[in-house]
Amino acid sequence: MTSTSPHASAPTRELPEPLRARPVPRPGRWVSAAVVLVLVAMAVNGLVTNPNFRWDTVWLYLRDVVVVRGVGWTLVLTFGSMALAVVLAVTLAIMRRSDNPVMRWVAWAYIWFFRGTPIYTQLVFWGLISVLYPRLSLGIPFGPEFFVFSTRDLITAFWAALLGLALNEAAYLAEIVRAGLSSVDPGQTEAAKALGMKDGKIMRRIVLPQAMRVIVPPTGNETISMLKTTSLVVAVPFTLDLMYATSAIGNRTFQPIPLLVVAALWYLLITSILMVGQHFLERYYGRGFDGGSPAGRSGRGPSGSRKPRKQDLIRAAGTTKDDPFAEVTP
Repeated sequence: MTSTSPHASAPTRELPEPLRARPVPRPGRWVSAAVVLVLVAMAVNGLVTNPNFRWDTVWLYLRDVVVVRGVGWTLVLTFGSMALAVVLAVTLAIMRRSDNPVMRWVAWAYIWFFRGTPIYTQLVFWGLISVLYPRLSLGIPFGPEFFVFSTRDLITAFWAALLGLALNEAAYLAEIVRAGLSSVDPGQTEAAKALGMKDGKIMRRIVLPQAMRVIVPPTGNETISMLKTTSLVVAVPFTLDLMYATSAIGNRTFQPIPLLVVAALWYLLITSILMVGQHFLERYYGRGFDGGSPAGRSGRGPSGSRKPRKQDLIRAAGTTKDDPFAEVTP
C-alpha cells in the first residue's frame, strides 16, 4: 500500500510565451510628414534665394530710427486704445446686465452700431470730426454755452486714432466681459448680498476675479488683433505708426517689398511677446482649475475656482471674524 505525501510538489505548468506586440504600421504619418517637410524646405529656399526680397535692405531698415519710432507709436496706440476699451467694455457689460431698461438698451445700441460698421469707416469719420463739428462746447442744451473748444486743436490725429480704435474695440470686448460675468455662479452673488455686501464690492471681490479665467484668453487675442488694426490709422490720417513709416520709406526708395518684410518682422516679434504674456496670464487666472471635470464637481464653480466659503465672503465684506453671525460692515 503506497501513501501519498501531503508535501509532494504539484505538477508544474508551462507558462505561455510572452506576447511580442508590434505597433500598427502607419505609413500615412511618414508620408504626410515628408510632404510637409519638403514644402517647408521649398518655402525657405524661395525666401532665401529670391533676390527680390533684398535681405540686405531688410536688415538695413530693420533698425532704422524712423521704423523704430513707428514701432513705439504702434505700441502706444495698441495699449492705449485697449486700456480705454477695457474700461468702457466693463461699463457696457454691466449696463447690459442692468435691470434698468434704458441702460440696457443704450448698451445694446452702442454695441450694435460699432460692431455693425467697418473700423476703417469709423476712423475716416474720426479724421473728419473737425469738418463735421468745427467747435465743441459745454453748456445747457438749446441754451447758453459756457466753454467752447476748437475741434481741430482738441482732437488731434493721434487722439482721433486712439479714440476710434478704442470705441470700436469696446463693442467687442463688452460681449467678452458679459460672457465672463455670466459664467460665474449667480448663487455666489446671492450669498454675498445675504452677507450685506454692496453690488460694487461684489463685482470687484467676487465676480470679476472668477470671470477673468474666461475673459483673459479672448482679450489677449483682441490685443494681438488690435496691434495689426493700428495699420489702418492712415484713414485718420495718422502718419507715425509702423505700417505708414515702412510704406513711406518703400515708396521713397522704390523698394516696397523689403520694407513690407521689415513691417512683417516687427509685427511678428511683438505678437510673439504678447502671446508669451497671454500664456502666463491664462495660467495665473486658471490656476486650481480642473479642466477634466465638469463645472460644479469637487466644489468648483463654472469659473473653475473653488467656491468661496462663508468665511471668505465675510472677509471680503470687510470683517476679520469667522463667525457667520458676526456683524458685517459693508
